Amino acid sequence: MGILEGKTILVTGVTMNTSIAYKVAEIALAEGATVAVSNFGRALSLTNRIVKRLDPAPPVIELDVTDADHLAALPARLAEAGIERLDGIVHSVAFANPETALGGKFLTTPPEDVAQAIHVSAYSLVSLTMACKPILNNPASVVGLTFDARVSWPTYDWMGVAKAALESTSRYLARYVGSDGIRSNIVAAGPLDTIAKKAIPGANTFNDIWGDRAPLGWDDHDATPTAKAVVALLSDWFPATTGEMIHVDGGLHSTGA
Repeated sequence: MGILEGKTILVTGVTMNTSIAYKVAEIALAEGATVAVSNFGRALSLTNRIVKRLDPAPPVIELDVTDADHLAALPARLAEAGIERLDGIVHSVAFANPETALGGKFLTTPPEDVAQAIHVSAYSLVSLTMACKPILNNPASVVGLTFDARVSWPTYDWMGVAKAALESTSRYLARYVGSDGIRSNIVAAGPLDTIAKKAIPGANTFNDIWGDRAPLGWDDHDATPTAKAVVALLSDWFPATTGEMIHVDGGLHSTGA
């Protein structure tokens, strides 16, 4: 019996088979979960194609986490796919304009692009959770993904600020929904060669940093360790853990220069 046997999980942001979200969906299915995935816009067609590699192929829900109508309709859209209740949510959604908010442009980024980055990458953790709250079981688990934003990183700029906001948002979410049996935690992954990473100018420098400093080493092509941590947090094996950030980065966070 898998650790997610009998649970139903919504995994947002599944785009390619190289994404963390895809690997989470794959492992969750292997661990016995019923899974639904979501995406929107031009990426939706990619999602519809890539989920055919999963067994069974999960239903795909169109969901823009910044669209109030999409959020309001989410329980009904899940019900149409045969999902009446949820035990877990994976927040794998982030965006910052690579032309203005990343790659060393921190001091000149327009405020509207900062607002967009924080809305998509941080506030949506709350709006998504609240949209799903009427159909969340007790207990339930919400897990977000970050790139450790306790420090500054080269080129990461306003996405780093947005991720810092996400990490804090998860702690406040844990405070306010804990009485409903909902846990909120974050997994801080090392650099992985995903579409999101490729959109960050100069992000390949992270591979060199991790190659030199991660005590356990780091494979930037393997999302499995990160996905396993997410699945573990979705399970009943962390029943009293909330407001936490778990590092899956080969140990680099624990090192100095």
